[in-house]
Amino acid sequence: MKPAVWLSLAALSVSAVVLIGAPADVRMLEVTGEGAKYWPRWRGPSGQGQVPAGQYVDRWSPTTNVQWKVAVPGRGNSSPIVWGDRLFLTSARDNGRRLSMFAFARKDGSRLWETDIPQNGVEYVHEKNGYASATPATDGELVYASFGRHGLAAFDFNGKLVWHRKFGVIDNYHGPAGSPVLYKDRIFLYQDQNPSPGQTAFVAAFDKKTGRTIWQTPRTETVGWGTAVVISTGERDELVINSQRRVAAYDPDTGRELWTVRGMTFEVIPTPVVGHGLVFTSSGRAGPTLAIRPGGTGDVTATHVAWSSPRGSPFVPSGIVVGDLLYLINDMQSILTVFEAASGKLVYQDRLGVAMREGFSASPVHVNGKLFFTNDEGQTFVVEAGRTFKLLHVNELGARTLASPALVDGTWYWRTDAALLAIR
Repeated sequence: MKPAVWLSLAALSVSAVVLIGAPADVRMLEVTGEGAKYWPRWRGPSGQGQVPAGQYVDRWSPTTNVQWKVAVPGRGNSSPIVWGDRLFLTSARDNGRRLSMFAFARKDGSRLWETDIPQNGVEYVHEKNGYASATPATDGELVYASFGRHGLAAFDFNGKLVWHRKFGVIDNYHGPAGSPVLYKDRIFLYQDQNPSPGQTAFVAAFDKKTGRTIWQTPRTETVGWGTAVVISTGERDELVINSQRRVAAYDPDTGRELWTVRGMTFEVIPTPVVGHGLVFTSSGRAGPTLAIRPGGTGDVTATHVAWSSPRGSPFVPSGIVVGDLLYLINDMQSILTVFEAASGKLVYQDRLGVAMREGFSASPVHVNGKLFFTNDEGQTFVVEAGRTFKLLHVNELGARTLASPALVDGTWYWRTDAALLAIR
């Protein structure tokens, strides 16, 4: 055991409570049909970075296994999405004065079109967040993207702006970042912010064909940059939001709040992941990770938290469940922490690279029995899945990288600070 790397067992003590009346068949609602072949949303068709086995290379460099590389105008931290022969991503130019959706050809990276959205003023954002952090989503007919105060927009595959919903000034001191989530005939978005005249925090459902509001539920949280998920408990579907001070679930059909679990910290970013009948949520900086049994009613903090750990949580990257294990990268110290997902028992910890404050932003992916963790310097640490730490090698993109990759048909698609790359 390496004292400089491992946190004390006391710091990683796991607490558990008795669970009452919770269903066991809990799963993330994955993309099915045609979209399952592509990468149509944040974290892919699985919604949690899982990639079907395929002929994916696990080594690359700026000059190795690069099929093509093209410049992307402007800057953005949104991840690319893929449908058919096209990639889509958002970008910002002129310090946020010009926000755009781009389409690129998968075969060679050629730019097919770009479409700007109507804007009114410039939003204040944190330097690391930027103006184009929300990853788009697509159902194969339209491409949907969130642009903070400039609204939610839908584009057709030829680049036409089909509809556009504005939300007014967004004030959560770092700018917005959560990605839209598709479900049946609607698209979900939540925006936590400080209240202002005519504006408050909300979670809402919009008609995906027209942008019409189906329902909108007020929230009291003032800070948040995460992405919601839709899960099935085996008895009902739930829209789950990991947010400031608490985790909350809503009825996707009506927007009615179903349950809440208290215990998160002030700043929360990671997207929830699901496995072993549990929803895993992590809280920013020095916050906890909670394993929650969904399906309750009201405040279920005392009855539906299977286990919790006060250390090892990520600030920005989301976790990933592979087999029986939950993997978390703490981006404040570059520490990989692995738990037994069902029990919360610590399996191992080790460091990936050098300790860096806020050094990881991309969320990990799993393919072919290997996990890929990419830091902001463009280094990807390839770790063998399992109960012992085995770092296989480290790849270099050679550029600052905050976006997560998309993987389709044996090809990795990476977005760096200035370029889009295909690696195979």
